[in-house]
Amino acid sequence: MFSTSPSAERFIACQPWFASVPIDLQERLRDGVYSTEGAKGEVMLRAGSAVEGWHAVLSGLVMLRSPASRGRASAFIGVSDGDWFGEGSAMKPEPRRYDVVALRPTYMLCLPLPLFAALRETNLAFNQFLVLHMNMRLGQAMAIIEAGRMRSTEHRVALYLSRLFWRSTRRLNLTQEEIGQLCGLSRQTVNRVLRGLEASGIVSLDFGRVAIVDDDALAAHLAATAGD
Repeated sequence: MFSTSPSAERFIACQPWFASVPIDLQERLRDGVYSTEGAKGEVMLRAGSAVEGWHAVLSGLVMLRSPASRGRASAFIGVSDGDWFGEGSAMKPEPRRYDVVALRPTYMLCLPLPLFAALRETNLAFNQFLVLHMNMRLGQAMAIIEAGRMRSTEHRVALYLSRLFWRSTRRLNLTQEEIGQLCGLSRQTVNRVLRGLEASGIVSLDFGRVAIVDDDALAAHLAATAGD
């Protein structure tokens, strides 16, 4: 379902680069952004579809996932409230390469391609924001590739709980099922790893949700398991 919404307009107006945008373009941005709604498990953006813009999660949680190959799909990353994704797709004239799947009821914002292009062509603050965001995504991608090829399940779960992926909150509000989907591990394996982290005082578990108790200890755990 597509709609204009006050929440989408507020979100775009709160972006750190928005104040530097000329007034006429600010108005075009407020009028042009729109939101979409997805239920848990719904593919909100499908691989192979035309790219319509740059996206952000207004509320909820999505997983970026490669299409199933030989019956198995691979998750890239989770994106939660307030975070942007899909800038690479928005910058290339080709169909989307991955599915965007709602892991819980989710509202997403779309900044349409013409407005995305206008910002890239005219606004320095927007481009600086975009470069920092892409650099963060590159770091995440490299960490995921390395962890998937060389690291233990303990390291993989801890990595997906780290500040590399969740900068704005340390009460992640993720279920063990969601963590398993992001890591590509079974819920049973995730539960075993989380119980070990809880016993070490690194995380707390409350009704299936995860909170980071000690970030320094989590970083030390990541370093200790990097050679596993």
